[in-house]
Amino acid sequence: MSKRRVVITGMSVFTPVGIGLETFWANILAGKSGVERSPVLMKAHCPWQVAGEVRDFRPEDWISRKDVRRMDRFAQLGLAASYMALQDSGLVLEKENRERIGVAMGTAYAGWEFAAREYEVYQKNGVEALSSYMGIAIFTGACGGQISLHLGLQGQSTTTATGCDCSSATIAQSADLIIRGDADVMFAGGADAPIHPVIVAALGASRALTDRNDEPAHASRPFDRKRDGFVMSEGAGVLVVEELQHALQRKARIYAELTGWASTCDAYHMCQPDPDGTQAVRCLRIALARSGLRPEQVDYLNAHGTSTPLGDRAETTVVKKAFGEHAYNLPMSSLKAALGHMQGACGSVELAACCLAMRDNIIPPTINYEFPDPECDLDCVPNVARHRRVNVAVSNSLGFGGRNTALVVERYRDGHVSESSGANGKPATHENGFAAD
Repeated sequence: MSKRRVVITGMSVFTPVGIGLETFWANILAGKSGVERSPVLMKAHCPWQVAGEVRDFRPEDWISRKDVRRMDRFAQLGLAASYMALQDSGLVLEKENRERIGVAMGTAYAGWEFAAREYEVYQKNGVEALSSYMGIAIFTGACGGQISLHLGLQGQSTTTATGCDCSSATIAQSADLIIRGDADVMFAGGADAPIHPVIVAALGASRALTDRNDEPAHASRPFDRKRDGFVMSEGAGVLVVEELQHALQRKARIYAELTGWASTCDAYHMCQPDPDGTQAVRCLRIALARSGLRPEQVDYLNAHGTSTPLGDRAETTVVKKAFGEHAYNLPMSSLKAALGHMQGACGSVELAACCLAMRDNIIPPTINYEFPDPECDLDCVPNVARHRRVNVAVSNSLGFGGRNTALVVERYRDGHVSESSGANGKPATHENGFAAD
């Protein structure tokens, strides 16, 4: 039997800079920030008030009002993103064997908002006033379960809750399932909606967050010498990960081929990265080895780049060790400058950006870069998007507890090559002053 291969045939993003691939991508390339002062955090007098919110999301556009009331916002975002990814993929579920299609979703905070709201009800009116849906709304598997239920997908349905790397991990796990022959298609990604004063204040107290309330759009500044913490954000990203022959048989549009993936753990500290980066380096090397690529063949690295002093410095060290001399020739940008940290959604959204960079041969910028840091001295594509041929891209994800996941995507070469067009066949147009490489 020939080796099964894994491709990406559908993508969707719900982010602070826009919903849908083309709006998201145009705003990212234009250097727009989705970070603002949050009315919820301001009302609570939270010391950390900047956040990235999906402000134009109306769950009723995707989900019945009855079901909206039964879900936390993170599940609403994830389910809506799955519907959009389904549309983008061109899959006709009525023609598919739904037992061969599964779901793998990641989340860091799950149904926190629903739980906090119901706790207020409990304090005011007692246990009898609690929603009968609270138990199924707040647990970590709620989003993946709702996707399986609403799309009628009867393959394996799993949830990964490893934090910041979890949606990258779900994509890697989905690829493993497809390679083993246990699935033909997986809906993989992540969703989180943690913009609540308690969660934000807890992370602020741990000194993980920026307190630049007076300049929200410039608060997240990865690799910049004046970075002082990350911005809490919400959102969702879902990718349709598919076995190659299955995709070819239905004449699917292929964004990219997923050729390498790996996960490791520092086993060092719950919050701080290992300054030597040994396991994060090993993760990148395993992913590249699995893809059969040499470090110098990578054209773009999407960095985790959270804007924390320790994290960005450690990631720079990791990239130098993993890529050697090529690290200094490798464009490496962080979308968290524009999006903030979307927690369980960031990895899937960032991999989608890698695929779009490959589609359009444009590398997105790291905005808010003003003050060079000698300890972060690699090419972070400062402030302006850059034209460059991208055949190979790597997405790097690092998380609490020392979790590391790396994903490698390549331009699909055997026909049905990704074109520079929008999800609906419309040409991708950009009106930005991109820098030529």
